[in-house]
Amino acid sequence: MLGPVVCGLVSYVCALLGVAFFTLLERKGLGYFQIRKGPNKVGLAGLPQPLSDAAKLFTKELVKPTLANQFAYFVAPVMGLVLALLLWQLHPSDSLAEHFSWGILFFLCVSSMNVYSILLAGWASNSKYALLGAIRAIAQTISYEVSLVLILLFVLFVCPGFSFMDVKSSHGVVWLGFLFIPISLVWFVSCVAETNRAPFDFAEGESELVSGFNIEYSAGGFALIFMAEYANILVMSLFSVVLFFGAGSVGELSLDSVMMVKTLFIAFVFIWVRATLPRFRYDLLMGLTWKSFLPLALGALVMVVGAMFVVVLV
Repeated sequence: MLGPVVCGLVSYVCALLGVAFFTLLERKGLGYFQIRKGPNKVGLAGLPQPLSDAAKLFTKELVKPTLANQFAYFVAPVMGLVLALLLWQLHPSDSLAEHFSWGILFFLCVSSMNVYSILLAGWASNSKYALLGAIRAIAQTISYEVSLVLILLFVLFVCPGFSFMDVKSSHGVVWLGFLFIPISLVWFVSCVAETNRAPFDFAEGESELVSGFNIEYSAGGFALIFMAEYANILVMSLFSVVLFFGAGSVGELSLDSVMMVKTLFIAFVFIWVRATLPRFRYDLLMGLTWKSFLPLALGALVMVVGAMFVVVLV
């Protein structure tokens, strides 16, 4: 009875540690992209920097706006982090005894709930900047979720099964990411937009909204919001690997080791994109999904369904 609970707790702790050191990787990576060192003063080469940041944020005074809706204001960051950690239950590891048989449906339900944590944070802060940032984030997230769902349906038609473990085990010698390059690129760009990362970080557009939906958060609330964001980046990188880039073993390396290396590479590409590309205009962002990604995803889905009907009839 305690086995699944202990496994779940270990998964959450490992995910949070991964989030902590991913922030260090991002700061180091952005530093070298910009020809500087990044954090290197705390401890050995700056390695304890994430622990130092966490200790600082969670021991600071929790300042809250006087006119904010107190309950929703405090619930929103916790809700965002809980939803992000719930997705780690879908980790398709070969060492786990049990897996979600309907994991992809669970992923769709939980990822669509992320909108409500942003909405709560923006609305409960009782700030015009926070509310505008939340509204922009909601419009962006819902728009790109349409493309994500259609591409996910495309993958499910190619690799039958409703769990990530089924999709992982159905990959052949050639990865889907190479067979369907445009679809995999649309998936990755949609993941970047879904997680509100640069160049699509309009929810936190500091040039227009000071800091967006999280402007009134400090200390622990601020830390929880960004822990949720980075946990989402890592889990979307993991699902990108499972769906499009296989998880096969290489030589003596296990399936999980190869999958971890690929996940780290995809997560690093998130940082690479942030360091390279300037922020989009908001109307171009929304036009990109509705005028380009949606027709492409619909066309690909219609083609694969048509091909399946032809195969069945023949």
